[in-house]
Amino acid sequence: MFYPAEPRHLEQLLEKFFQNKATRINARGIVSPHAGYVYSGETAACAFSAIPPDFDGTFVVIGPSHRGYMTSTSAIPWETPLGVVEIDSGFVDALDIEVDEISQRNEHSLEVQMPFIKYRFPRARLVPIMMGDQSYEGALGLAEHVLQAIEHTRRDLRIVASSDFSHYVPEEVARRHDLYAIEALNTLNVSEFYRRLRDTGASACGYGPIAAMCLVSQALGAQKGQLLRYTTSGDVTQDYNQVVGYAAIAVI
Repeated sequence: MFYPAEPRHLEQLLEKFFQNKATRINARGIVSPHAGYVYSGETAACAFSAIPPDFDGTFVVIGPSHRGYMTSTSAIPWETPLGVVEIDSGFVDALDIEVDEISQRNEHSLEVQMPFIKYRFPRARLVPIMMGDQSYEGALGLAEHVLQAIEHTRRDLRIVASSDFSHYVPEEVARRHDLYAIEALNTLNVSEFYRRLRDTGASACGYGPIAAMCLVSQALGAQKGQLLRYTTSGDVTQDYNQVVGYAAIAVI
């Protein structure tokens, strides 16, 4: 539904997305959108380009539960048209979060990130986390689980927060609300990020994963967030009355 099933078609599309996206950034964490590739694929590639292509460690991918499931992880490999992304079983065990394969089955926020990882980082392993409780307290708790697992396993890892931003509002409103909230991430001020989302009513669907990613990255030495690209679905559809916002953000 979100990307081509035919391997060669998908590979060609990803190759196009990553053209001219080289950066000198070595991000600890990123925010990547999870819409259909025709809408947000190039923005997602911009986010993943902030991680050096020779990275072969572990990706912790945190996505929101769109169907109301509780926070859980997965312990089985994830298949993509380009091949299988292997699970970092040791990290999953150390994470101390419930494994629930059934609730992951129909959740696209994690799945959409996997072809990007398999294409650009073919030797990397995966820890998928579907986040249910996206409150500030929930983000703090999840960040603590991830940090404890890092301390236990000593893994070299990068964190992906899967999120779209404003949903089905006029383009002008989406840009104003989204960029205002994203500005708080320049200094990794997670509590201010939550406040700005509340004040504007901006409908970012993965605000909890963004917060958890920032908290973990900051604990590992990151000092700032950097907006790499902001787009909306209107850039593709030319319909600016009801758009969805997409951002590529690097946390450095």
